Amino acid sequence: MADTTLADATLGATPKTPMPPAQGQRTILALDLGTTTGWAIRGYDGLTTSGTVSFKPGRYDGGGMRYLRFTNWLSEIDRLSGPIGAIYFEEVRRHAGTDAAHVHGGLLAVLTSWGELRGVPYQGVPVGTIKKFFTGHGGAPKQAMVDAARARGFNPADDNEADAIAILLWALETQGGLA
Repeated sequence: MADTTLADATLGATPKTPMPPAQGQRTILALDLGTTTGWAIRGYDGLTTSGTVSFKPGRYDGGGMRYLRFTNWLSEIDRLSGPIGAIYFEEVRRHAGTDAAHVHGGLLAVLTSWGELRGVPYQGVPVGTIKKFFTGHGGAPKQAMVDAARARGFNPADDNEADAIAILLWALETQGGLA
């Protein structure tokens, strides 16, 4: 279901220089919503894990199956790595295509209702804010995001995972925009 980027001795989702332990911290989940959703999670133990998960419907799936799978995936992440204390996601205001807009809107509806039902706070972060924070340029291309993640010691599989890592680091370093 999910392609996870696991850390090994030389490469991986965990930075080469470990981040300081997050004592008393809650688990934070960062998402780049889409058919291929990038995710990054900072556990209560201070470890960071990231990857991608595909919510592409199968040939015989009904229209709502991708959203049911997303709901189940969120619950599984919460069960295995949580409880999730906060969720940050890329706040997209413009899509290149109608289908992408519909998928993003559906995933966002599921995410926000999932959070509301469980009392988990969530916050959207504008695309330009994430890009400027991570690369210094608010209109940075996808490859620049991947390169910035690698420069910080991560090894993202694609730009979706790089975006999720950027959102997570933004949330941690700016205290969700409060710093």
